[in-house]
Amino acid sequence: MDSAAPKGSFGRHRKIMPFEPGSIEALREDSRQKAASLNQHVLGYGAIAEGEWAAAGIAAPDLPAMRKYRLERIRAELKRRGYAGALLYDPVNIRYATDSTNMQLWVAHNPTRHCFVATEGPVVLFDYFSCEHLSDHSGVVDEVRPAVSWMYLYSGELTELKVRRWAGSIADLVKEHGGGNSRIAVDHINPEGVEELARLGISIGNGEAVMENARLIKSSDEILAMRRAIVACEAAMGEMEQALKPGISENELWAELHRGNIARGGEWIETRLLSSGPRTNPWFQECSSRVIEAGDLVAFDTDLIGPYGFCADLSRTWLCGDGRPTNEQRDLYRIAADQIAQNTALMQPGTSFRDLVERSAVPPGDCFPTRYGVLYHGVGLADEYPTLPHASDWTADTPDGVIEPGMVLCVESYIGRLGGHEGVKIEEQILITETGNEQLSTYPLDERLLG
Repeated sequence: MDSAAPKGSFGRHRKIMPFEPGSIEALREDSRQKAASLNQHVLGYGAIAEGEWAAAGIAAPDLPAMRKYRLERIRAELKRRGYAGALLYDPVNIRYATDSTNMQLWVAHNPTRHCFVATEGPVVLFDYFSCEHLSDHSGVVDEVRPAVSWMYLYSGELTELKVRRWAGSIADLVKEHGGGNSRIAVDHINPEGVEELARLGISIGNGEAVMENARLIKSSDEILAMRRAIVACEAAMGEMEQALKPGISENELWAELHRGNIARGGEWIETRLLSSGPRTNPWFQECSSRVIEAGDLVAFDTDLIGPYGFCADLSRTWLCGDGRPTNEQRDLYRIAADQIAQNTALMQPGTSFRDLVERSAVPPGDCFPTRYGVLYHGVGLADEYPTLPHASDWTADTPDGVIEPGMVLCVESYIGRLGGHEGVKIEEQILITETGNEQLSTYPLDERLLG
């Protein structure tokens, strides 16, 4: 990991001197340096993850180069769309722009952290109270300011006053660094903010479009980080499969994936998509207290945000116990495996989205009504653009585009008969290369179900 953060003067046994007038700023700076040197992104991912990555032969990404690449992608997109900058609230977008984190799930629904990326100018991070140290490692954040949060939790019926204070700081940045351009891109914002910025002469556009297109093409360092995240995810999946025995509950089994992810420095899991036996059909049952029985199919979708903040979005279906699968279980599994194989082969650079889905294999008639909602979707720091539906679900408002080298897509299959007892879920993560594609996910399919 990047360890460029300054070392603080706080030793393990540092004697704390009595407070003296004038010393507070020096103590504050020492405290910040100590915290920065002990940031999780500086300390790294630990022996378990590093050992697995070494065994897999995956080199460490050049994080300073990756961060520079990402800012260049954002600024190129801002220039292309004629914006003076981007105001970001989505924690995934802030991670992309600054490679810093802070209570990611909490700030996803409590807007207490935001970032301004000037097209020609600084990156200013507005962070939660007393959190200046959390981005000192990144090398791309030029300034950290305390965030003004105008959510009702903090402002109550005085929201209007706080919105004015918040908007004034944003407008000042745009005026100082916008070169006369008062248009900015914003990913998420409440109506009060839109109105107040407009009153100050700032117009806003679609920041999601900016960020999704910036995140679309991955650098070589991002791919290294993603490979490492997938190795960590699959190691946790292995521990999960070892724990799969008759009598374990779905919740207990799912907890193994969480444990393995956190032990390797991963961050969170976006869903709880694990089901067993009759709960596998239809799909989208989240895990429960149901006790898994011998002979059950167990299907899951990792939706896992792992090391480096990268998503490992893989699905597998396993047979519980030591017995043999039924003919029906094998038939469903073979249909899903074949669909994945055929549709992966079609993922070639230069192919249009529409052409790809028109040529893709789809579930048979008695399984089609329960089909998964998409055939393919982008993936990076989370599920990303594009999302490609079945050809029969393509409508006038479905966006077309072209598969390009550097994109990473997941290919999906869910096979379960309408009104049937069980179903099978398989998903692979695929890198589009200059000459074709490479499957990044390597966890083996269940040989008993394939046989």
